[in-house]
Amino acid sequence: MQYRELGDSGVEVSEVAFGAWVVGTDWWGDRSDEESVEMVEYALDQGVTFFDTGDVYGHGRSEELIGEALAEHRDEVTVATKVGYDFYDNPQAGHGELPKDLSPAYLRDAVENSLDRLDMEYVDVLYLHNANVDEVTDEVLETLYEMRDDGLYDALGWAVGPSIGWLAEGDRAVQLDFDVVQTVFNLLEQAPGQHFIDTVRQEGSDTSLVARVPHSSGLLNEQVTPDTELGEGDHRSHRPQQWFETGWEKVDALRFLERDGARTMGQATIQWLLSHDEVASVTPTFRTRDDVDEWAAAPDTPRLSDEEVDRVEELYAENFGVDRDDGMNPEDYRSSVGDDDLRAAGVLPREEPAD
Repeated sequence: MQYRELGDSGVEVSEVAFGAWVVGTDWWGDRSDEESVEMVEYALDQGVTFFDTGDVYGHGRSEELIGEALAEHRDEVTVATKVGYDFYDNPQAGHGELPKDLSPAYLRDAVENSLDRLDMEYVDVLYLHNANVDEVTDEVLETLYEMRDDGLYDALGWAVGPSIGWLAEGDRAVQLDFDVVQTVFNLLEQAPGQHFIDTVRQEGSDTSLVARVPHSSGLLNEQVTPDTELGEGDHRSHRPQQWFETGWEKVDALRFLERDGARTMGQATIQWLLSHDEVASVTPTFRTRDDVDEWAAAPDTPRLSDEEVDRVEELYAENFGVDRDDGMNPEDYRSSVGDDDLRAAGVLPREEPAD
């Protein structure tokens, strides 16, 4: 395992992180609390030291289990949590999005409640969870900075997703010198992540990225194949069938990244993300010990060569040679500013001025 710094915060993270949305929830298969704790402990044994949870995951249960699993290792690990969704007064309906509350009083209460569940005095990283750009007011920022001064967290982040888009939010986080933006980013879905990298470079910012959904919902780790039947409650079932059908062809075009067995495809996609200096860590969805063994070892496989990186760029530009619709259209990307951010970034065509 290798380690990087989040921005210039001084917070160190393992290049492969543990995404704790699999802990205390049934979104990625049923597992007991004991199995969840054992999985966290096993990941720690394999060198994973960055654990990423959120208060809404299992309505606090994920934080409780992460706190239990890491209780004897607090000085060895980096812990992140997310706040912003008001699950206290709103029942969860499947995978639907809950109402948010970013009022200063709610945020402070939410952070303190998270610390109680984690049984920790502070978290290393505090994320705003899918906050719209207009919700992060000067008053909200003042509250966040006050909580950092009070020692409740060290590094500040803005987590955007799970839908593709959120460009205005990520750009604003970079402009405000947040330490980290967490976003969907992978070989097949490069638009938000690459855009934020461009923004970081243009702004001369130290903001880091943490990549989520690195395996594109099971395509790039080959856990979703033509023979896979996704259950009704499977979190990956939101993808259109065309996404998987075209995705299998795209994966075949990327076989060269396996370098004759030097890497698995699941490891190669992590290494591609880490080839970007701005990416501090990658959060795959660990479901089994085999997943931990394979993906935690990814940083120890050969780094991508310049030629491999260039070839990926060429393939992406030509849609990997696939000439069919994949069902994930830019018109459906998420925007809180009337698509202005998507047009400004060139994701959608600019509107012609009226005569």
